[in-house]
Amino acid sequence: MNLVVAVVGPTGIGKSRLGLHLAATVGGEIINADSRQVYRYMDIGTAKPAPGERAGVPHHLIDIVSPNESFSLALYQTLASRSIRAILQRGRLPVVVGGSGLYVWAVLEGWTVPEVPPDPELRRRLAEQAAAHGPEPLYQQLERLDPASARRINPRNVRRMVRAIEVYEATGRPASEVQGKSPPPFDVIIIGLTAERRRLYDLIDRRVDGMMQRGLVAEVKGLAERGYGFDLPSMSSVGYRQIGRFLRGELDLPGAVSQIKFETHRFARHQYAWFRLTDPRIRWFDIQDDFASEAVNLVREKMQGR
Repeated sequence: MNLVVAVVGPTGIGKSRLGLHLAATVGGEIINADSRQVYRYMDIGTAKPAPGERAGVPHHLIDIVSPNESFSLALYQTLASRSIRAILQRGRLPVVVGGSGLYVWAVLEGWTVPEVPPDPELRRRLAEQAAAHGPEPLYQQLERLDPASARRINPRNVRRMVRAIEVYEATGRPASEVQGKSPPPFDVIIIGLTAERRRLYDLIDRRVDGMMQRGLVAEVKGLAERGYGFDLPSMSSVGYRQIGRFLRGELDLPGAVSQIKFETHRFARHQYAWFRLTDPRIRWFDIQDDFASEAVNLVREKMQGR
C-alpha cells in the first residue's frame, strides 16, 4: 500500500532518533522536513544526523543547497513529493522527519503552493521597515491583507510575513486563498513526540550545550569565512544569528548561549501551533513512555493492513 509515515514534534525531542529507528526496523528511508538541514556546511547548529547514521539509512533533502541559495516551500514540496514517489516505487517506506510545520503539512495535505518569484525591492523595503520599527507594523499590514495567513504566522517571523505580503502583491489574492489543497495519493501515519514543558526545555538546553562543545562557534566562523553573510535567511536561524553577534563583538559568549536557549524554547512553543496536541490525525507519544516499540507496532499494523 502507498503509506507515508511522518514523525513530528518540537525541536530537541528526539524525532530524528525515532525516524532512524523506524526506517531501520521496517525498511524505510528518511525525508528531511527541517527547513535548515537543507543547507550545506550547517551541520552542528541544525542538529543534522551524523554521517554514520545517514550511511546506515538513506536520507533525502539534506545538504542540497548552499547557504546563499534561495530555497522555497514550493521547491521543497516538489522535491519531497518526488522522493516519496521514488521510495514507494522501490517498495520501501518514506519516513518524513522534521519540525518545520510548513514543510510537513505542505506535503501531507497536498498544498497548492503559489510559485511567486522573489521581489527583491519589496523584500528590501519591508525588511528595512521591520528593522526600523519592529515586526508589529508588518504583522498589522499582513492582518489587513491576509488575516488567515496572519493567524498561522508567528508575529516575530519577519521572513514569512514578508513572503505572504509578497504573494499578495504579486497575485492580488491572499496567500491563504491561492494556497489550495489536493489530497496526496498515499495514506499517512503521523507520529508526534511530546514532553512535559520543563523536561523539554532541559533537553533543549543540554542539546545547545552539546552544540557548543562540538564546535558551533567554529562552524559559524567557517561559514562567515566562506563569504556567507549574516544577513542571509539561512544565517538568521536560531544559533547562527546569536553566534554571529558574538563573533561581531555584540554579545559575549555566555550571553549568546543564553539567547540561543531562550529563542529555542520560544520556537518549540510555536511548533505546537503547527502540531496541536488535540489534532486527531496525530498519534502522540510522551517520551517518558516506551514509545519506540509502540510506534513500530503502529506502523507495522498499518503496513499489514490491520
